[in-house]
Amino acid sequence: MPNWLKFVIVFASAFVLMLAFRALAFSVYTVEGKGLQPVYIQGDRLLVNKWSYGLRIDGGGMLPYSRLLRKPVNKGDIVVFDLPNDTIQGEFIARCKAIPGDSIRIQNKMMVVPGLKDCADADYYWLESLHPKNPADSRHLGLISEHNIIGRVVTILYSHDDQKDFWEGYRQERMFQ
Repeated sequence: MPNWLKFVIVFASAFVLMLAFRALAFSVYTVEGKGLQPVYIQGDRLLVNKWSYGLRIDGGGMLPYSRLLRKPVNKGDIVVFDLPNDTIQGEFIARCKAIPGDSIRIQNKMMVVPGLKDCADADYYWLESLHPKNPADSRHLGLISEHNIIGRVVTILYSHDDQKDFWEGYRQERMFQ
């Protein structure tokens, strides 16, 4: 076998492994907006563990949704999720405030306390951003299904102020928090 072909095979294998790792294990998401200030600010690049709650298998309508090695979402976890029925496009970040089995009640559209509405209906979660006017959380959308939860935020890889140039915009104090 020629040396160039060995190089191509090694390079192609590494590329396929990198794509599989990104698709199945970890992804990086950029914070846009003020939904979780002051914990996360605009420009933070977050490392998200897609295996936190089991391997999410969504066949895009061709296969049924499932999770392999399923684990429950815990109260207080900050998760990345997409919205049911593509109400708003994109992925969103919120803190889990209520898990299946909890009862909740909304006061002043800001607080979740034990009370009336039931999360026990088969794996639905109450997810809240820290910013009360964020339209992409349970206060505005209702309960979010486990099906829509992508993974748990692990850390801030790095942060960059996109209003500044490439070198000046990095916020070193926010790395790996």
